[in-house]
Amino acid sequence: MTMEAPAVPTTADAAPKELPRLLLHCCCAPCASYVLEALRPSFDLTCYFHNPNIDPSDEYERRLAEMQRLAACLAIPLVIPRYDRAPWRQAVRGHESQPEGGSRCLICYRFRLEATARYAAENGIPWFTSTLSVSPHKNARAINPIGQEIAGSLGLRFYSADFKKKDGFKTSLQISRQFGFYRQTYCGCCFSRPANSAASARTSLSAPAGRDEP
Repeated sequence: MTMEAPAVPTTADAAPKELPRLLLHCCCAPCASYVLEALRPSFDLTCYFHNPNIDPSDEYERRLAEMQRLAACLAIPLVIPRYDRAPWRQAVRGHESQPEGGSRCLICYRFRLEATARYAAENGIPWFTSTLSVSPHKNARAINPIGQEIAGSLGLRFYSADFKKKDGFKTSLQISRQFGFYRQTYCGCCFSRPANSAASARTSLSAPAGRDEP
């Protein structure tokens, strides 16, 4: 991975092929780094950083800053919707005690993919997908059907993939080390923190929901 902006074509170059547009939900820079390189030859990409599950807010800001750095390096547009944890909290209410990969995670996948798909539909982007399946802790067989269902309801197309395959996860680790990307130690929500306790989760849930500005 070169992490360089595309070369500007000269008059001697053939006209560039027009690629279909795809909105890529990005969970973090390390995962996005591999997926962006994998998809760039086939799609005109826009990144979408919608992750209201991330807690606390300073963790969100840290991951966002790395995603901004990656997008700038690759000269790929990055959309950053408002960070508001409250609707996500409401969506997963009653599933707080579920294990990683259980019903809470399925709700979280759907929550973020639905938001991504709505933005794509509203902005004339026919394709969407997510970086989520890069992680060895994320089951593509659960993520892809959710994406396909949402796509069908909105007249979009979902790019189904298991990006961890073909050494996708291994490559993302190599890129992260090469460029010094921050790699988080947990998925994002307060329930997935390694040292999380019921008390700390309750404290987080009672804290302010996040920044109000766009």
